[in-house]
Amino acid sequence: MDETVAEYIRRTVLKIPRDEIKTMLQKWGFLSEAQLRTLNFHQIKDNISQQVVQLCEENSADLKQAAVLDIIYNHNYQNKRMWSVYQMKKSGEESDYFDITEFKKKVKGRLRSALKNVTITFKEYEDNAIWIRVAWGTPYKKPNQYKPSYVVYHSQTPYVFISSSALRSNLPLLCQALIVATNYHDIREMELRSHCLNSLKDIVFKRYSQNFQTYCPQPLQEENVEPESADVRIVQENRSEKERIHRLNLEAFGSGPQPKLEFAQYKLETMFKSDPKMGVLDKREPFRCLVKFSSPHLLESLKSLAPAGMADVPLSPLLTCIPHKARNYFKIREKKCLFPEGFVSP
Repeated sequence: MDETVAEYIRRTVLKIPRDEIKTMLQKWGFLSEAQLRTLNFHQIKDNISQQVVQLCEENSADLKQAAVLDIIYNHNYQNKRMWSVYQMKKSGEESDYFDITEFKKKVKGRLRSALKNVTITFKEYEDNAIWIRVAWGTPYKKPNQYKPSYVVYHSQTPYVFISSSALRSNLPLLCQALIVATNYHDIREMELRSHCLNSLKDIVFKRYSQNFQTYCPQPLQEENVEPESADVRIVQENRSEKERIHRLNLEAFGSGPQPKLEFAQYKLETMFKSDPKMGVLDKREPFRCLVKFSSPHLLESLKSLAPAGMADVPLSPLLTCIPHKARNYFKIREKKCLFPEGFVSP
């Protein structure tokens, strides 16, 4: 077994928590049950990793097998990476037939035709997810196995989730290979990023059901109320206000947990409105702005604004519609506006 492969396997094992090493090696399936029984999982991790390497040498492990183990680790600990969502688009009504063998062949062919030194590994999962690991090299250097890109593609969907390596210059090549392999014609980043891959999937696959605001202000009705002390009225007003905030927050965000989104970006192009007699604007040029949101848990942060007294309710649809607008990315881009239509001046 090559020394580079042995060292990579050793380092991968060292990343795994000790009480999970056995389970992950079983998922890997490269070592037999008899070989796994010879391992002492109660010793220090460095000794365990050395023993695993020795067993892999007996089985003549190669780089492909080592890469599969790395995919399994990253599948289990996908939250350690930052994921971006990309959406692909077709120009017509092409067939949705998907052939996994042809898909792999096209991805490999496209990448290797542009870059000789590249390692590409695939692993399929039961939820129709295809994990792709790409280790990049240069025309003069072998692939760097410690800075790969990861791609998660669900067959017959237009969405791709990419965790890019430090070598971002290779990202256009990777995107090109994906649209060739999937028979799409365009791919663009949706400007949604998060460490939580499952939350991004919930948003784009519509597995997250968000309520939308139906609140309409109603005039206050006069009531004949018996005189009462100031303290009692204040307590009652505070209770009523909290109940109102809770009700409107529930209408806007729903009762369930929010998807863990860490980044969102809005682009706006609209027109100023002014009285022609005032002559404030001589030319009707659009106003453009870019609004970025970032937080360890963006949607939960927005949901907590009103209860914390940091924002009035109901919250603007500009904030509560983020997951809904993300799913309509291409339609949004064509309008040059991520805000609801009602907020764009004619």
